[in-house]
Formats: sequence, C-alpha cells, structure tokens
Amino acid sequence: MKNYHLMDEEELIKSAVAGDKKALAELVKKYEKTVYNFAFKVCRNPERAENAMQETFYSMIKSLHQFDGKSKLSTWLYRIVTNHCLMEYRKKRHQFVSIDNDDELIEDKYMSDWSTLPNLSIENKELKSILDEAILKLSPEYRIVFLLRDVEGLSTEETGVVTDLSVPAVKSRLHRARAFLRKEINSVFQHE
Repeated sequence: MKNYHLMDEEELIKSAVAGDKKALAELVKKYEKTVYNFAFKVCRNPERAENAMQETFYSMIKSLHQFDGKSKLSTWLYRIVTNHCLMEYRKKRHQFVSIDNDDELIEDKYMSDWSTLPNLSIENKELKSILDEAILKLSPEYRIVFLLRDVEGLSTEETGVVTDLSVPAVKSRLHRARAFLRKEINSVFQHE
C-alpha cells in the first residue's frame, strides 16, 4: 500500500496523471491552503476565494497531464488561481485607482523605499489595516504582482511565469504598486 504523504511531488504528479485518485487528492490537500490564502488575498472575499480555489483545482485535475514540470507545481497553480481571480474581477467590473499613468510613482525612487515608512513605532496591527485598505485600491493586475512578489515570496522570474509578463513588466508593476502603497500609507500618517 502506497504512503502518499511520504511521496515526493514528482511521484504524486506521475501517479495522479496515471489516474491514481489518492495521489491527486494528496496534491489538492498539499496546496489547498496556499491556493485559498492567495485567492483570498486577491479577492478579499471568502466566497469568491473559495470559488477561485475550487475552479483552480478543477482546472488542475483537467489539465495536470499538460503540466510539463519546467516550473514548480506551485508556480503553475498560482498561474491558474491568478487567471480565475482575474476572471472574477472582469465579471464584476470593480473600480480601482488607476496607477498606470501616474508618472510620480515612476520618478520618485524614495516612494518605493519601505525602510523610510513614517512612524514605524506604530502598532503593526494598525499598519497592516492601512496596508490592507491600500492593497484593495490596487487593480488586480498590480495587486497580483505585489502579492506574488512581496507576500508569497516568488522571484521576479516566477512572477513573470505566473502572470505571463516579461521580467521588466513585472518589475515595473511591482515598483508602481509599492510606490502607490507607500504613498497611501504616508498620506494616512500625514493626516494624523
């Protein structure tokens, strides 16, 4: 009898592709928390995050035979959940702050330097709340890049694979997102 939780990921994928439902269930179990947490960070709604997670695993089950192993399975899953989250947003047509043409965000190198945040002695809880509100204002395209790089810890290259963007495009979106978030945080503290 196979001990699925001791199998490495490559073995699980091969078994799952060959039709082993227990191997497939083990892969889902291994990534369900990661996928849900990321979907929630993007969607900021438990129901939409749950829906995105279910759609992601449904897509994984249908397409696992196409996974080529050139990237990590987690990178492939981030790409799928990202696509599902973006589809959710396009259906809902949410309004976001446009930072595409905000030249101030490109020119001010100081704006993307997180070490100069004002009043760093404030309670982390308050800063987290302010940052969460600012992240909600980002359009999904910028929010996803920021979350993948700065929250999930993916490399610039992995973020490019997930989002289907070039490395320079990832860097540009990340810079703009960070600068926008820092500007939002600063404006809150300047009004206190």
